[in-house]
Amino acid sequence: MNDAQLLRYSRQILLPQVDVSGQQKLAQSKVLIVGMGGLGSPVAMYLAAAGVGHLVLVDFDRVDLSNLQRQIIHDTTQLGQYKSLSAQSKLQALNPEIQITLVNQSLEGNLENYLSDVDVVVDCSDNFATRFAINTACVRAGISLVSGAALRWGGQVAVFLPAQKNSPCYRCLYDDCEEQAETCSQTGILAPLVGVIGSIQALEVIKVLLVIGNSLCGKLLLFDAYTGKWRTLKLHPDPACPVCAFPNFLA
Repeated sequence: MNDAQLLRYSRQILLPQVDVSGQQKLAQSKVLIVGMGGLGSPVAMYLAAAGVGHLVLVDFDRVDLSNLQRQIIHDTTQLGQYKSLSAQSKLQALNPEIQITLVNQSLEGNLENYLSDVDVVVDCSDNFATRFAINTACVRAGISLVSGAALRWGGQVAVFLPAQKNSPCYRCLYDDCEEQAETCSQTGILAPLVGVIGSIQALEVIKVLLVIGNSLCGKLLLFDAYTGKWRTLKLHPDPACPVCAFPNFLA
């Protein structure tokens, strides 16, 4: 690492759990983020600032005025742009050293094609269909998944590690009979909530990449912003899960 890099990341390098070796590992890591909205904004910004070397930004939606209340990676001058392109400009200004790959199309049926050399996938999407597809692709590829969701006053984060024995997957938590997820446009959401949940997702990504601390694997972290209460629920693998218990069931 050169002097400028040592200065840029000095506050992280001071942590013995990170040090120079950990910072170099972050620089060599590749993270795919699905969704550049309310959750994807803080996830991408914190991972870029922390020095994760390669970010793949996936979003085929365009910036709308109603997004700006909570999707802080975008601004008024970028209305109408692809969210991934809008996010890229902010991230490159924040940290020009990192590599950014843009995917401005739906990943339906194509997700596996973008998982080459990816270390962690971050699910910042807003619907069950996409979440199920991401989970299935990650289980099949053995790639770690950090999942987040937020709506109204509540949010949740979970980590799924397919390569780790006894790790559940997202399908163990929800089945395909779940009702379609409501969206922010239907029910509303308080802006800072996605910042809280997205920041925790970014934190979990770094912990997974560096193999430090205790991840949220096997847990579901719930936050009620209205009451300020946190809860942690234990998650167990579903022995009848068609994705992780019977991976060929959905082939």
